[in-house]
Amino acid sequence: MFKRLIACAFALLSFNLIAATHVHDEMGEFSIDQTPKRIIVLEFSFVDALASLGVSPVGVADDGDATRVIPAISDKIEAWTSVGSRSTPNLEIIASLKPDMIIADMERHATIYEDLKKIAPTLILKSRGESYKDNLSAVAKIGTVLDQEEKMQQLIAGHNERMDAFAKRINSDKTFLFAVSSTRGLYMHSPKAYAGGVMERLGLSSAIAEETEKAYISSTLERLVKANPDYLLVGEYGDETVVDDFKKNPLWNLISSVKNNTYVETNPKLWSLNRGMIAAEIMAKELQSIVK
Repeated sequence: MFKRLIACAFALLSFNLIAATHVHDEMGEFSIDQTPKRIIVLEFSFVDALASLGVSPVGVADDGDATRVIPAISDKIEAWTSVGSRSTPNLEIIASLKPDMIIADMERHATIYEDLKKIAPTLILKSRGESYKDNLSAVAKIGTVLDQEEKMQQLIAGHNERMDAFAKRINSDKTFLFAVSSTRGLYMHSPKAYAGGVMERLGLSSAIAEETEKAYISSTLERLVKANPDYLLVGEYGDETVVDDFKKNPLWNLISSVKNNTYVETNPKLWSLNRGMIAAEIMAKELQSIVK
């Protein structure tokens, strides 16, 4: 009888070990022994990934403003509880939601990783400053952890087919640049940034192709004139930003995109905050509509 109990216990332990899911995240090996249902995400790119699968997070670090998640994503999931800002999420609120998994960003949340782990298993992935390729890698890992690896791979394959189709339709030899503007300054997004990576994925040339060390590059008007993009897309945070000052300077009119009426004001929530497959395809659609 004792031997049978030992055998049963060993079999159960072996099953649990086999059933556990393992992925390599930014902290090393991440393991979880159940399919998570109550998920909290601490960056917008992770919301996009869950929405692609039709999975609703119970909590989101949405900076206290649910509208920062674009409708194309929020319409696919249920309402969530805000857990504060992405830079300093509220640990008490996170714990009160009783999550069985947290998805956090390496750059923002590595310093509170141990605190998050005390609340629930925490998957640390790249988000802030991530490239387009980094995002697809993170998306695949989220699919694996949610026990939907096959479905996620199908979604990624479908996404790639649509992006290929957009690339063929756009087919431009011009140079492109996306930048965000606020009262603090203007920041160009290099090919290493998400928006720059989406443009690169579509076969478009960056106006700052030589800038590969950083994702976001602070720029003066003179630096922007030097970059001289044929197409300039700017997302403005606020009614009055540094771009409004740039426009008052005669140098502004020297930029090719300004002279050719290919300067476009676009939504920074789409182009900068909500990184992921859903957002990327909307960005591609917008590019298709503006390229002449």
